[in-house]
Amino acid sequence: MSQTPETPAGRTRRRAKPARRRAAPNRRRPRRGRLRIALVTGVSFLLLITAGAGWLYLRLNGSIDTFGADGVSKNRPDADASKGENVLVIGTDARTGGNSDLGGGDKNDVGRSDTAFLLHVYADHRHAIGVSIPRDTLVTVPPCKLPDGSWSATRTDVMFNSAYSTGETAEGNPACTQNTVEELTGLRVDHTVVVDFKGFSELTDVVGGVKVCLPNDVYQNDLNPHRATQGKRLFKEGEQTVSGQRALDYVRIRHGIGDGSDIGRIKRQQAFVSSLVAKIKDDGFTPTKLLPLADAATASMTVDPGLGSADKLLKFAMSLKNVDLHNTKFVTIPWRYQGNRVAVVQPDADALWAALKDDRTLDGKNAGGKKAGRAAASASPPASAGAEVSGHGISVAVYNGTTTRGLAAEVAAGLTAHGFTVTGTGNAATRGPATTTITYGPGQKDDAETLAGLFPGAGLTASGDSGISVVVGADHSPDAAGATASATPTAVPSSVADGARSADEDICSNLSYG
Repeated sequence: MSQTPETPAGRTRRRAKPARRRAAPNRRRPRRGRLRIALVTGVSFLLLITAGAGWLYLRLNGSIDTFGADGVSKNRPDADASKGENVLVIGTDARTGGNSDLGGGDKNDVGRSDTAFLLHVYADHRHAIGVSIPRDTLVTVPPCKLPDGSWSATRTDVMFNSAYSTGETAEGNPACTQNTVEELTGLRVDHTVVVDFKGFSELTDVVGGVKVCLPNDVYQNDLNPHRATQGKRLFKEGEQTVSGQRALDYVRIRHGIGDGSDIGRIKRQQAFVSSLVAKIKDDGFTPTKLLPLADAATASMTVDPGLGSADKLLKFAMSLKNVDLHNTKFVTIPWRYQGNRVAVVQPDADALWAALKDDRTLDGKNAGGKKAGRAAASASPPASAGAEVSGHGISVAVYNGTTTRGLAAEVAAGLTAHGFTVTGTGNAATRGPATTTITYGPGQKDDAETLAGLFPGAGLTASGDSGISVVVGADHSPDAAGATASATPTAVPSSVADGARSADEDICSNLSYG
């Protein structure tokens, strides 16, 4: 009897021990499970991030539009003139692709270049300068390729912004503007980027807005002067952050501030770009930051084939990360009013282009040096009598009698360095003279002979007309003693440097003209 209850009790006790042994592992198992779940979740999250970046990268590649390189001129400036890079940035007022919703107008209009500046990134990748070209500037538009495969005729004294529409298509327009800028500056354009209303608007949204400043209140009729009434206030005076449509309105406002000119608007656009660059640099030049930025930009951006992939675009962007804000300058091409249009002022403009070709900053510092070859020879002229020539008090016009583009500008810069006053530059009426010729007026023979000291072997010709001019012939060589005439001045003209804006400048300063 007494064994009967013990047996079940014993079995119960014997079973209880294994049960207790199983209980302990069960208490530890949740911890291992949580670790496994955390590990799987972490790996999955990492894979999702990688996959997301990869998806964005593929999307970026797929959204980059390029324009046809076959429309780029075959007669281009030397690619090896300097180590720096020149990037043409064009903002268009095209109404296609949904842009009419932001800017109004005909939704089929391929547009014009509403804004344009040539960005020169110096070879040291620590300095950069953007040169704005007013839309109303009178320029020569060289032949441009048309949709039927033919080329347009050269047009002279036409507005710069008309070059963009000469190509007649979104694919042909950028090449035509690029050709025009190369004709104007004598500089090789390495890359061209076109951004329309929509792309610009989305870009400002992605960076979280851009700080701007207004010198006074701005109303609806300032943006649209055809309005019968003043309308509501769009911007208050002073600092504010804008993005999207408001950012677009800010850079487009022309009237109601200063003299209402395009020159004044350019000053505000330069301030805006400065603020945008500062914002991007503050956020950091990392792929994580740049990919979303590039995704927004490329949605409505057209680039040359050299930037036509995500790799190329990001590589170029990363190359700018060390450019200092204070060393990022913005200027406007030397200009003057010609009626209601803008004329380029010479020789100041040519002196600016010569400085960029030589990778010289606005204060004359070397920011990269030159490549070997012709440019290097010009920078280090051999010792000669020409080195002692002083042209103070002597005025001269310079004409290029060769097919070497930009030669007149180089010679003019050298003459300025020797104290000569250059009254103008251009191409000679007749190309191909073997010998450089100096023509002088009555009583100017001594001055002409002084000038000839920089051009050994040059011919002197008397003229009944007052003034001295030099037509540079095929005998002008940077390896000859006359190379001294191609020596460059130490700094650009004050008319350019004095109006420069640094990217770190107070956003409320220098916002209007007139």
